[in-house]
Amino acid sequence: MTKSSASTEAVDDYLKAILELSGPADARVTSNALAAHLSIRAASVTGMLQKLAALETPFVLYEKHRGVRLSPAGRRRALEVIRHHRLLERFLHDVLDYPWDEVHEEAERLEHYISERLEDRIAARLGHPGHDPHGHPIPAKNGAVAERTEVELSRWPCGVPGTISSVSDRDPAALREMKRLGLVPGTSVLIEPGARTGSVLVRVAGQTPTRLAPEIAAGVLIGEGS
Repeated sequence: MTKSSASTEAVDDYLKAILELSGPADARVTSNALAAHLSIRAASVTGMLQKLAALETPFVLYEKHRGVRLSPAGRRRALEVIRHHRLLERFLHDVLDYPWDEVHEEAERLEHYISERLEDRIAARLGHPGHDPHGHPIPAKNGAVAERTEVELSRWPCGVPGTISSVSDRDPAALREMKRLGLVPGTSVLIEPGARTGSVLVRVAGQTPTRLAPEIAAGVLIGEGS
């Protein structure tokens, strides 16, 4: 890998992390939060943010001790990379038959480098999908993203039917367990009453209740109004 390609990956990873951590309200993100998210030293984060803010067309708006936000250019780039990533996940899963616990890592490698022409051809081949295999919305070509409100399964009220809208794609082992249990987007779930001592007792698609470990329940999101 060349130095320039490594630099491109690093910049993209920072922009994606800021977008994810800032949330729908576009809140400022602290250097410590970024360091924890990216598993790097806070001092390294500060140096990178200063560089991104000093570009001729800045990618971020950074103030020391006040955190960072994406500039319009940074937001466009972050959404473009996320679109690449999620289209690639969908292509790997639907066309190349990759298991859903393997597509995230492969897409991470490829997302920085595909051309706009290839992006368009992948989207057309897939019928312009709205979501990746884990239920996350794929940004449109113009950067628009479908808005929705989600709640962790571990926080969903007992006795209220819900539908899984997405699952976390961070942990391949957790994804394999979710798949085994049928915890996939579009599936109906119902939390059974009872004390929650970390684990959650849930009925998946009307089947016999299953007790979920806290880390699994936290990675399953229910769409509000589902």
